[in-house]
Amino acid sequence: MQKRLKVHETWTTNFRISRGLGIKALFIGPNSTGKTAAAKILASELHLNLYRIDLSQVVSKYIGETEKNLQRVFDAAEDSGAILFFDEADTLFSKRSKVKDSHDHYDNIEVSYLLQRMEKYHGLVILATNTKETLDIVLSNRLCFVVQFPFPNTERRKEI
Repeated sequence: MQKRLKVHETWTTNFRISRGLGIKALFIGPNSTGKTAAAKILASELHLNLYRIDLSQVVSKYIGETEKNLQRVFDAAEDSGAILFFDEADTLFSKRSKVKDSHDHYDNIEVSYLLQRMEKYHGLVILATNTKETLDIVLSNRLCFVVQFPFPNTERRKEI
């Protein structure tokens, strides 16, 4: 994160084209393994605000409202340079489904919009999930890092 401009200026353009200018990371692991704590530590170390996205406030049953809410989130984060943290990311980034009705169509549009907006974001986006299987496969192409958070054994829990 601290050297991303240097990386983008000196490394190949393939990296820039395929992943955008920001950094996208996926934290995978069961509950209580430290995904949220790791995001907070990164924000602290980088001296950046952490915007923990409350999906209940973003996702709307009304057509187009989820996209508007996401636009406001990304615009605010761009202005401040904040880290975006999507906990329970599988709620938003679930696999796109075959369109059987208008709800499927609009759900797919939401995922597409979010993927595009995430790619344009110049900062750090962290997605956290308990399981990777439910995520849209297209998301994998946009990630820079995938970090596994295994459940710690008794000895490791004491250490933590």
